[in-house]
Amino acid sequence: LSLAVQAQPLRLYTEEYPPINFSENGQPTGLATEVVQAIMQRTGQNAPITVVPWARGYQQALSRPNTGLFVAMRTREREQLFKWVGPITRNVTSFYALRRSFVSIQRLEEAREYGEIAVPRDWYSHQSLLARGFTNLTPVTGPAQVVSMLKRGRVKLMVLDNLSLNALLTQGDIQADEVQLLFEFMHSDSYIAFSQQTDDALIARWQRELDTMKSDGSFAAIHQKWLPGEPLPPLEPAPAP
Repeated sequence: LSLAVQAQPLRLYTEEYPPINFSENGQPTGLATEVVQAIMQRTGQNAPITVVPWARGYQQALSRPNTGLFVAMRTREREQLFKWVGPITRNVTSFYALRRSFVSIQRLEEAREYGEIAVPRDWYSHQSLLARGFTNLTPVTGPAQVVSMLKRGRVKLMVLDNLSLNALLTQGDIQADEVQLLFEFMHSDSYIAFSQQTDDALIARWQRELDTMKSDGSFAAIHQKWLPGEPLPPLEPAPAP
């Protein structure tokens, strides 16, 4: 890497995706935020973490040197676009509907024919469904807007993951039992995604510190605080499915 690239300060971006990463009183917080802050403490770094709409953070991490975005699902579509540090969480992504709308679809083929589907713009689920030929997607700013569209009846279907669902429903003033899981669609692990122009030494160092946190119990403590009872992600990074 050129010295100019190495000299660029590290920048970190995240989005409103409770309880994994989100803002509270203008400050970034959540499971992944605490993990990232702990890694920086261990490496002696102090980069700003900016909470932005996902699509904006995604563009920054695609194009700008020394830029990280978290958390990002590691998918086949993204594998070559970023350098990865993780995994941070293990997620199951599913199709959901309101119980009162009596939707009974169970397969992707049916969902492809079924009205509009709300997804967060440029999320892994949006990209993955586009790659599968879906033309009935309604991309919105973030997961809270997905819940809001479902609640207002603007869409009959939404695609979200199990880890954020309860926090998002609470925020959106929907009872958990008003929403029905139709079928699971993807299993994926989330990571910190760094731009390709980020120094390999930084990637290796962050991965090493994360692995150390997993072996010394400090990662499990953060995970348990934000996702009590949820299984920990695997220790080793896995290549994308």
